[in-house]
Amino acid sequence: MSFLELKDLRIHFPTDDGLVKSVDGLSFTLERGKTLGIVGESGSGKSVTSLGILGLHKGTRARISGEIWLDGEELVGAGVEHVRKLRGKKMAMIFQDPLSAMHPYYTVGNQIIEAYRIHHDVSKKVARKHAIDMLARVGIPQPDRRVDSYPHEFSGGMRQRAMIAMALCCDPELLIADEPTTALDVTVQAQILDLMRDLQRDFNAALIIITHDLGVVAELSDDILVMYGGKCIEYGSAEDIFERPEHPYSWGLLGSMPRLDREPTERLLPIQGSPPSLINVPPGCAFHPRCPYADRTAGRSQTEVPELLETHGGHRVRCHLPSDQRRGIWENEIKPNLEAS
Repeated sequence: MSFLELKDLRIHFPTDDGLVKSVDGLSFTLERGKTLGIVGESGSGKSVTSLGILGLHKGTRARISGEIWLDGEELVGAGVEHVRKLRGKKMAMIFQDPLSAMHPYYTVGNQIIEAYRIHHDVSKKVARKHAIDMLARVGIPQPDRRVDSYPHEFSGGMRQRAMIAMALCCDPELLIADEPTTALDVTVQAQILDLMRDLQRDFNAALIIITHDLGVVAELSDDILVMYGGKCIEYGSAEDIFERPEHPYSWGLLGSMPRLDREPTERLLPIQGSPPSLINVPPGCAFHPRCPYADRTAGRSQTEVPELLETHGGHRVRCHLPSDQRRGIWENEIKPNLEAS
């Protein structure tokens, strides 16, 4: 069994307007030492998935079904207290906004010390030394002094580093990073990505990167999962997704990504339309209202939900277009346009 395995995970939220199907039948696996990038527009279900893995929907109105296996333990049916004990030690998360994720009234050091002492029976003095060591490890200057600083006294990049130190202080085997470089300038982004790569190598952790930034997943990921409307619509190795993508939505994501390796000659190619409502997901293929190729499926796109089928070597795609037709469109229409832009 894989270190992390999701089987048909569904996370739905009842609201006054209807049932929000944030995650609707998601399955994937992840091994130790490997990185999975989860990409998609806002509202596609990425962050809800990560919170579901950590058990942070337990005790809410969320309706959760399916299975989440972490190192041989099933978490969906596990008790709240048991999952809480796993958080920090077995699995940890780097949240999107460290300023709101960290407590404003406690020093950064105290928050790392608390996280460490929950899982280790040590004195405050020992835990404080560990906190200083972790701050030094993530590149915070003068860690013996900054350990007594408050979150608002750190810059955005330093807060992100402190959040990483807190997440890693108990050597978790699974690390989830939700938009780890959002709102950081590009030089700090590069430093944070280098840091995460080095720390993953040192700890041999399984890593999930959740982002809408394809540049980030290209930098770090072994495999990529593309989400749309609460479902996985394409899954494959990073090389396959960037060199041989087969879903029209993946083509749209690549076309809307700025390129710095050549002189731009045309405008970016945005995906037309808006992401679907997760209360009223379009019938059939959720992407069909925005898909320029929906009229080539003899009406199936509008009425029939496509299955996630393997095309080759673990590459899976959820699309009604035949595989050879998709490859032809990519090679003859999409790829030449991307290379020319």
